[in-house]
Amino acid sequence: MTADIPAAPGAPAYAALYPGAALDQPATTAAGPDGEGGLVTFTTAATPDEVVAFYRTRAEEAGLTSVMGMNQGDARAYGAAGGQAGATNLQVVAAPGAGGETSVQLSWSAGL
Repeated sequence: MTADIPAAPGAPAYAALYPGAALDQPATTAAGPDGEGGLVTFTTAATPDEVVAFYRTRAEEAGLTSVMGMNQGDARAYGAAGGQAGATNLQVVAAPGAGGETSVQLSWSAGL
């Protein structure tokens, strides 16, 4: 499964929207000392496990290393990063939401 829609204009490929995602609102983006980054929230019919697997695959394809994984009840979280300070990173939290959909928070930094 692949996606071609970036979470925000200029977002890295690993920060693409999950296929079929329904945005809660446009992404919030900023530029700082560690490069450009952003945060977006959306819902999807996919399960939390499917969402995390999608972003894990995209992160690994981009050369990021898994640094965090968490299962708490039905909620899932995942984090990946480049190998040095100021490097690229990705975090995703996916949890069951209203109406059987999954609520997702995706954040990223493109690095320096």
